[in-house]
Amino acid sequence: MRRFAPGRPGPVVVWVVPGLLTLVVTLAGIGHAQPWRDELATWSAATRPVPDLFRMTRTIDAATGPYYLLTHGWTALAGTSPTALRLPSALAMTVAAALTARLGAVLVGRRAGLLAGLLFAVLPVTSRYGQEARPYALATLLAVLSTLLLVEALRRPGRWRWAEYAAAVAALGLFHLLALTLLAAHALVVLLVAARGSSAAGLDPPRPADARTDSDGTRRKPMVLAWWMVALLPAVLLVTPLALVAGGQRGRQLDWVDPARLPDLAALPGALAQSGVVGGFVLALAALGSARMGRRALLPAAAVLLPVLLVFAVGTVVPLWVTRYLVFTVPFACVLAGAALAAARAAPAPTATPAETERTATPTAAERGRTPPGGRIAAGLAVVVLAGLLGLPDQAALRRTHEWPRSAPVDYAGAAGVIRAEQRPGDAIVYASRDGWLFPDLGMAYHLGPRLPRDVLVVRDQRRDASLWAVECDDPARCLAGTDRVWLVVTGRRADPLAAVPGAKGDALRAGYTVRQVWQRPGITVALLVR
Repeated sequence: MRRFAPGRPGPVVVWVVPGLLTLVVTLAGIGHAQPWRDELATWSAATRPVPDLFRMTRTIDAATGPYYLLTHGWTALAGTSPTALRLPSALAMTVAAALTARLGAVLVGRRAGLLAGLLFAVLPVTSRYGQEARPYALATLLAVLSTLLLVEALRRPGRWRWAEYAAAVAALGLFHLLALTLLAAHALVVLLVAARGSSAAGLDPPRPADARTDSDGTRRKPMVLAWWMVALLPAVLLVTPLALVAGGQRGRQLDWVDPARLPDLAALPGALAQSGVVGGFVLALAALGSARMGRRALLPAAAVLLPVLLVFAVGTVVPLWVTRYLVFTVPFACVLAGAALAAARAAPAPTATPAETERTATPTAAERGRTPPGGRIAAGLAVVVLAGLLGLPDQAALRRTHEWPRSAPVDYAGAAGVIRAEQRPGDAIVYASRDGWLFPDLGMAYHLGPRLPRDVLVVRDQRRDASLWAVECDDPARCLAGTDRVWLVVTGRRADPLAAVPGAKGDALRAGYTVRQVWQRPGITVALLVR
């Protein structure tokens, strides 16, 4: 089986081109889809004063607290439009693509790195989470960065290299706790380098294909294990308190997650790639690349498989199996796929006739049975273009809605538009239910801003309650007294919105109001109630 000779990380074009392509792709239509429920939670948390934000993380969403704090500072400068909220994620995915290309160049070669970065740029998953105001793009960046810094530290150990790695791992844990499962892959590689040298872990320094192999790659490096464990200390100190608080919130935070089952594992490639066809395509390329890379596949393959298997295993007992939590593994699959793409061969030129051969002083590469480098990069680029074309329907769909499944969008903006056009002074607004994860009240507040009607039943809003949910009065009939017109917002499409309101709140509304008009929008219904 053919083995790769790794190339040096340069030139700059290897990582600049994938980064620029990712920036262009993720910025295209970045503000088209309205913020979905998770992004509404980001907006609600990030726009609170810092003391209130810290109070909230003590009751809910502690694991996302560092990201909310970062977004708080960003929105103070850039605002809270959909584009402004999502721009940091687009920039993070841009850097992640560049680092993916560099990691591929370090482990495999320049051509493989370039193709890995370009493949990452055109995947629907890159656009999906590069256009979402959540921490997954930043976690993806930090996962690739920490892995690249680990490779450099293992090849040329030094206190500053280990310090850089320590900072990257600590940041990774702060922004995405489950991404620390990547450390299982790091541990495997570190142990192999310590026991058997860099070559055993596929990390021997790059050298020309015809260069003689020295003994450094097989030399044991027992001290790297100690350095690695020391480098983990900042992450342990910073992340442990966060993990303890987040663990105590798990019952409320993940009450919507079902235990993991084998069909979930089988569906992961398509769900993760945001396209079943593209997910299967990348998986096949990654498997082929793993076979061609030999030992050099160890780190990227472990960085894909070990986090997935660990989260799945724990997810069968504890509700943790959520596809988007594993987005940080995608770049490593692209590195493996890049190795396969780098070996792709263009169609060979027609064989020369004997007479033509006699007239040729030097045989061409095609005549010698080899594909010239230009042909290989062209073939690899053709496959990347094919992957991009296969993902185009999903690229278009994710720019229409961020909801999953995409067949069940919630049109908060459409509902808010109805209220904005029809409301009168003195109107009030009531929500059929506000204790779930669809956040209709946050959706109306985001889109209506200062024009939001008075939330007549609220006695303690989200900020005062230090949560993502407002607290309503115990006696709805009393709180509704004196209000002649009420806007009722119900999630789902309802022909009879009043019938969907539960408990005492529904009784009070049905006893005191009649429905004047109903507007149905995708995933949400608005009704005007009058005395």
